[in-house]
Amino acid sequence: MKKIYTLMGLVLLTAASCKKSFIDLAPKSSYSDQNYYQTDAQFGQATTAAYAGLRDVVTTDYLFSEMRSDNTIYQSFLSNRGTAYTDREKLSDFMDPSTDSYTATEWQDLYLVISRANIVISRLKTASGIPDASVKSYDGQCKFLRALMYFKLVRLFGGVPLFLNEVRTPEDAFLPRSSADDVYKQIIADATDAMTELPVPTKFPQTGAATKGAATVLLADVYVTQKRWAEAETLLNSLSTMGYSLNANYSDAFLPANKNNKESLFEVQFLDGTTTGSTPNPLCFHFLPRSKNTSLITTLAIDNTTTGGWNTPTQDLISNYEAGDKRLDASIGVAEGVYDGSNYFTYSAVKSIVGYTTPPSGKTAVPYCKKYEHTPAAITGSADDFPIYRYSEALLLLAEAQNEQGKSPLTALNTVRARAGLAPVTSADQTTLRNTILHERRVELAFENKRWHDLTRTGNALTVMNAFGVKLKTQISYISADSYIVTNDKLLFPLPQAEVGLNTQLTQNPGY
Repeated sequence: MKKIYTLMGLVLLTAASCKKSFIDLAPKSSYSDQNYYQTDAQFGQATTAAYAGLRDVVTTDYLFSEMRSDNTIYQSFLSNRGTAYTDREKLSDFMDPSTDSYTATEWQDLYLVISRANIVISRLKTASGIPDASVKSYDGQCKFLRALMYFKLVRLFGGVPLFLNEVRTPEDAFLPRSSADDVYKQIIADATDAMTELPVPTKFPQTGAATKGAATVLLADVYVTQKRWAEAETLLNSLSTMGYSLNANYSDAFLPANKNNKESLFEVQFLDGTTTGSTPNPLCFHFLPRSKNTSLITTLAIDNTTTGGWNTPTQDLISNYEAGDKRLDASIGVAEGVYDGSNYFTYSAVKSIVGYTTPPSGKTAVPYCKKYEHTPAAITGSADDFPIYRYSEALLLLAEAQNEQGKSPLTALNTVRARAGLAPVTSADQTTLRNTILHERRVELAFENKRWHDLTRTGNALTVMNAFGVKLKTQISYISADSYIVTNDKLLFPLPQAEVGLNTQLTQNPGY
């Protein structure tokens, strides 16, 4: 399969003039759902279209994962109280209503990928003349994508409508919520099929398409979430036999020049925007302080006053890195400068976070995520891919699965720590190791949209986030007193009110 970089749109050809053209609703020179899904190449393009939807998912997903956790917050923008800003702030503050526009966007983006995957899966069942190898490949890739999206949906919203076929009639578009258990059963079925149908990588760098390794780690992640430790362990142990391993340096995993490397199990593909039709990654601007000129970090003089100020590392996260941890400098930097009356930042210097104490007199220090801050080639974004699963996470999932079975997790755990320049863990106490592994996931996977899910699945969300909120309110003046009041109801997001209003079969989550 060609690299999954740019969406190949369906080409509409102009029909030749003829006397019957005005009544020909599907002329042979135009593609429609009636005549398109016929060839191997067309199914390849439709599969690529399903991948393309992942870009929209990852460019807002941090609002529901990192900013919902103790890893990141937002920069104050009190001079602009438009809903484009306040709706995102409310998600971070645990004050989001069911009408929040970004919750609706997340729901729609996830279901868009599912819809595109369903079309391919459904049409393959009646396709003729497509090589068996291609049928397996397209079906496996789309089932992986469908499983990945439902895994995100069920963790965010609980039970959701379970669409498994192409929507062809208005009636097909309205389903009630399935139970969370039924959603998980489908995720497991899809991921299992994908494991069977998809190939092991034959070389690195990979193409960017889902592989047996991607499906394997997804299914293992589901099993860890369900506490099916032994099944997860078996899957995770198989990954090393597929050729995956850690890069020598932690930062290598995020370099645009090192896409789809041996540590990458699956990542969302972006190009830098200089190629016609390519899609760049805008997160390099979202994760910096709002400024009329970001050139001290981005080299290009970018104005991100309408897009920046999000996913700012918290002091709580920074303090969690152990002394000598190489991941700190690779993940977080410090911008020094001053804010004006419009809450725009003027950069004066960029510093290392290692050993950083206080800014010079009259300056403000703002930490920022460095993982995706590689010099963009265009003002629209960078070529940074976004990691969904890395081999280091597979090792930490393996350590967790082993520890929960009373086995020693030290080999897997210390492999990750050794690369970070840290001394090996020697404890044999299960509770101590449980906390150590959770900590290790936090610093290894910071800004990769894992933290909120880790807190909820381990039962730590209420304790951790309420304590974090108390501390944050003493540090940040613009965090309101009624924010970060985290109850059981807040462990799930509300179904978008527009969806509930449109589909009378849907019921809202408690507390909303």
